[in-house]
Amino acid sequence: MLETFCRAFQEHDVPAIEEGFNAYLKKTISIRDTNVRKEMKENFYHGILLGLFGYMNDWTVRSNAESGEGYSDIMIENASVGTGIVIELKYAEDAAFDAACQEALRQIRDRKYVDTLVRDGMETIYCYGIACYKKRCKVVGEKR
Repeated sequence: MLETFCRAFQEHDVPAIEEGFNAYLKKTISIRDTNVRKEMKENFYHGILLGLFGYMNDWTVRSNAESGEGYSDIMIENASVGTGIVIELKYAEDAAFDAACQEALRQIRDRKYVDTLVRDGMETIYCYGIACYKKRCKVVGEKR
């Protein structure tokens, strides 16, 4: 199940990513886990994903990696298949999922987070904006 969830990122299966992450959040976390200052809420979900991605032996996973003109939340390279992934997380205050997802993708584009993946020779690059609110998430993605 964990490998299926992780591979969905590499296969650009946005519905499977969203379904899998929502199921995981509902099953494992308490809404008290996000009862921190607004600027810290995103870090909670960021940490969860890092832990899940650590399962993938063939992935190089970097947290807060400098790329382009900033620091992407999570950057993944799978050199064996030439696929790179950039993930930007946002906390969707008041469940404003769509706006938070679009803001995340805009940040990836504006700050050129894919630059390192291009430089490293990744042939296929997927970008994901993930918005979280309590025990729910929404995922949007685009191929670059």
